[in-house]
Amino acid sequence: MMKASEIRESFLEFFRERGHAIVPSAPVVLPSDPTLLFTNAGMNPFKDIFLGARKPEARRVADTQKCIRVSGKHNDLEEVGHDTYHHTFFEMLGNWSFGDYYKREAIAWAWELLTGRWKLPKDRLWATVYRDDDEAARIWGEVTDLPPERVLRFGEKDNFWEMGETGPCGPCSEIHFDRTPGGAGPERVNAGTPDVIELWNLVFIQHNRRADGALEDLPARHVDTGMGFERMTAVLQGQASNYDTDLFRPLIEAVGELSGRPYAGDDAVAMRVIADHIRTLAVAVADGVLPSNEGRGYVLRRLLRRAARYGRTLELTEPFLGRLVPVVETSLGSAFPELGERRTSILRALQAEEESFSQTLDRGLALFEQVAERVRSAGGRRFPGDEAFKLYDTFGFPLDLTRLMAAERELGLDEAEFASRMEAQRARARGARKDGDAGGEAAADLVARGLSSVFVGYDNEEVEARVLALAGPAGLLDEAGEGEEVEILLDRTPFYGEAGGQVGDTGRIEGPDAGVDVGDTKKPAEGLILHRGRVRRGRLSPGAPVTAAIDRERRARLRRHHTAAHLLNAALRMHVDSAVRQAGSLVAPDRLRFDFTWPEALDAEVLARIEETVGEWILEDHPVRVSEMPFSDVPGSGIVAIFDEKYGETVRVVEVEGVSRELCGGTHAARTSQVGLFRIVAESSVAAGIRRIEAVCGEPALAWTRRQHALVRDLCRRFSAAEEELPARIEALQEQNRELARALRAQAEAAALGRVDALLESVREIDGCRVLVADAGETDAQGLRRMLDALRERLPDALILLGAASGGKALFAAAAGEAAVRAGVHAGRLVGQVARVAGGGGGGQAHRAQAGGRDGAKLPDALDAAPDLIAGMLA
Repeated sequence: MMKASEIRESFLEFFRERGHAIVPSAPVVLPSDPTLLFTNAGMNPFKDIFLGARKPEARRVADTQKCIRVSGKHNDLEEVGHDTYHHTFFEMLGNWSFGDYYKREAIAWAWELLTGRWKLPKDRLWATVYRDDDEAARIWGEVTDLPPERVLRFGEKDNFWEMGETGPCGPCSEIHFDRTPGGAGPERVNAGTPDVIELWNLVFIQHNRRADGALEDLPARHVDTGMGFERMTAVLQGQASNYDTDLFRPLIEAVGELSGRPYAGDDAVAMRVIADHIRTLAVAVADGVLPSNEGRGYVLRRLLRRAARYGRTLELTEPFLGRLVPVVETSLGSAFPELGERRTSILRALQAEEESFSQTLDRGLALFEQVAERVRSAGGRRFPGDEAFKLYDTFGFPLDLTRLMAAERELGLDEAEFASRMEAQRARARGARKDGDAGGEAAADLVARGLSSVFVGYDNEEVEARVLALAGPAGLLDEAGEGEEVEILLDRTPFYGEAGGQVGDTGRIEGPDAGVDVGDTKKPAEGLILHRGRVRRGRLSPGAPVTAAIDRERRARLRRHHTAAHLLNAALRMHVDSAVRQAGSLVAPDRLRFDFTWPEALDAEVLARIEETVGEWILEDHPVRVSEMPFSDVPGSGIVAIFDEKYGETVRVVEVEGVSRELCGGTHAARTSQVGLFRIVAESSVAAGIRRIEAVCGEPALAWTRRQHALVRDLCRRFSAAEEELPARIEALQEQNRELARALRAQAEAAALGRVDALLESVREIDGCRVLVADAGETDAQGLRRMLDALRERLPDALILLGAASGGKALFAAAAGEAAVRAGVHAGRLVGQVARVAGGGGGGQAHRAQAGGRDGAKLPDALDAAPDLIAGMLA
């Protein structure tokens, strides 16, 4: 039996022998197509060739392409793990002809590979062609020995491929494999069953679909084929399920070893989902995508949280996904070496994200269980949308995860209410943005009138211009007088409108009859640059000639900080990871802020190296050059572009010679030496997977450094120490405080443990189960857990519930021995219900759990409620 790796190599070698260049897989995120969430088909990297935007480097190509399908119409998420052949990540084996061979060779070679080299039984194969494609039907009869009755015709839905509503398209011919015991008839082909499954699609791109729907012949004809690697591996290894192949079995076995549970029943579904999702996560992170709150990053976050929750159903309570990465690397690393090259980044990202979610997962699961139990007790059939939104907003549960858990309990989900809550939150966010940005008020009117502005500020700081329009809070104005707030549209302007993270310019607009102090400049739409300010003198009206002049010193500071941001980006990629991606920025005259994808804090040593490298580049006086180029030339050029940013056909490139090249529309220093002193002032977390560096350069950096020196001098005075003695002096003081804290904690714990014997006197029996419910007094969570452990040693089979007061709040901890659990007790549900009496919540496993309540005064009431709750569980 061939291994999966041998099947992949056999495919590529077959086409190498037939003159094909074997090319590596493109990443799962294509810089050349920011509209595509993930690469979801083998043709995606070659799309611009079909569109005529790029010439192929070879006319015959073969590859295995990494693909991810998790959203939109290409969304296989709900089927993953429940059927045998859907996956979020898969490989697409393909051979391509760009204006070279066509249908005859494509069909003949496909048949030769399947039946000659791989020895698939011919009586198990079916072929399909487009209903009008007589040529393909004839070729099947001429170059293969497939009987004519096994070549079927289908319509556009199944056998006509189109890139979009317009553009290249053509008929296709599919090859299907019959896995039914006795052999299927033609009615099972394209019926959507796993018994007769599509293996290979041969697409013949020969037409162009015009906007009116008509087809015209292309000047060159192409072949685009796609073979599902996982499906083909299952067929060649004689398996009914893709999950039983050597692509997945090692992962499933590893999950079984971690959990100690067999591959059966619902656990088998959980193991299949985890095996699928970890492949997707590892491949995507290796290609530079990190879990986050938006776009591709949120897709990864959803997958990781689904996998983590399925792990909980297997009682995997500690982060475990990172322990599966070596298995993925063993399986896929030979084909995709970036998995090994970026192993550390993958492990770091998964560990940080899984640990972050673990902090809220158990509490969210407890809330879900409480609500689901309440709904079912009341005879309801739908999980409430407001509670689903709370799980999403407070505990980080993606909607599809809540939907999945509800379905497992035979509950629907009120998605309309969830959507309403989500839209209300978005409306609040839009309102907040609108309060601070009224620039869009007049934009629609200005666009409708065909008015626009030309930016000339790259080369000019002052220009003669004409007023095109004025706007105020109520809309467009005929004129604006002294003291009025106004937005001004000029026909040309040196003022930079806020964009790309760089704030807008300030300055003055002066005319013969009026003068305006410009306090900000916005760009609410392409071609619209609105100058916001107050009329200082006279009256201004549309058509007036004016002189527009920016604040030159402020612009100089902006240029320094923007170039510094590019240097910082390059240094991050050098010293942290080449996969670091910009996730936002602010370029202001007094500071810069740079957000980037990374799962953990940067230590002081790394920050020092970054600062030092940027400083060296500044001293080396590199020239900064600006150029323009077609966006189609950007892929493969090494130029840094921002994920999800929409670019036009022509883009502006800012190059710091020998350091970096980025797509950027902002203003920059002419040479790095103009940036001046550069200092990093802070590094922090913005969101899970997103870090932020704040920095200053030029005069603000000098001012910040002076303040730091003053602070150090003050500390030296206070500690009566030399500058170099300060760290040791502060550490000694901190250690003294730690010793005092340890002594106080030890005293408190000793006092608590001393109460164990007294607490044992409160043991009672409820329906044959030994139970201890007790108030542990004033202690923290750690002290409460230690007291619980001491009691468990004395009462191994009993149910123990302890409550404690801590800082005005209530703490609860419970442990249930095997006998108590067998009798029906569940510690997690018990502490959750008790904590609700004290205004809190929580939960955990059947044997052990903890919870908290906001109102410590309700601790006695909560403990008083416990016996009845326990009796209910034992009934």
